[in-house]
Amino acid sequence: MQPYILILYYSRSGGTAMLARHVARGIQAHGGFEARLRTVPPVSAVSEQTTPAIPDTGAVYCSKDDLAGCSALALGSPTRFGNMAAPLKHFLESTVDLWLSQRLVGKPAGVFCSTGSLHGGQESTLLTMMLPLFHHGMLLLGVPYSESALNTTQTGGTPYGPTHVSGADGRAALSEDEQGLASALGRRLATVAQGLRQDGP
Repeated sequence: MQPYILILYYSRSGGTAMLARHVARGIQAHGGFEARLRTVPPVSAVSEQTTPAIPDTGAVYCSKDDLAGCSALALGSPTRFGNMAAPLKHFLESTVDLWLSQRLVGKPAGVFCSTGSLHGGQESTLLTMMLPLFHHGMLLLGVPYSESALNTTQTGGTPYGPTHVSGADGRAALSEDEQGLASALGRRLATVAQGLRQDGP
């Protein structure tokens, strides 16, 4: 089976999902890994409500096996008051067994997010998304300033990870810089993951 890089994200209005697809394109351009897109179910405020096992549209739901078996991880979320969305946090909080068994230690990871406004908490969201990955022992990668779009972007994009400004209605398309930075993260994850595989036992 071809090794894969997991792109795990939650998206309501589509901005984070668009970034995820461009991260996948960067992984595919590298050529050494499958890009595996996965999402998480929404969290219901009504405890009796259940979610179908397979969503009607979009990526399928992530399993812990998807996470445990990946060569690298790209984690994406919309911003919720400067933090990751509850459904993604809920999923991560269920991975204590992977933490106990150290299944993610030493694997590269990166984060990405979208906001409705330019100053809507992008960097704080990315930083909070990194915390559980540090606890899992993952190797965090950002976007280096050698990516020229990081110096020219007038929309999203940070050294902590790719971002998107979706606008108040959530409908703005990704800018060229946002697309390029998301793809750059995918390529970087694949390059580092390949190097670790070659250096491994």
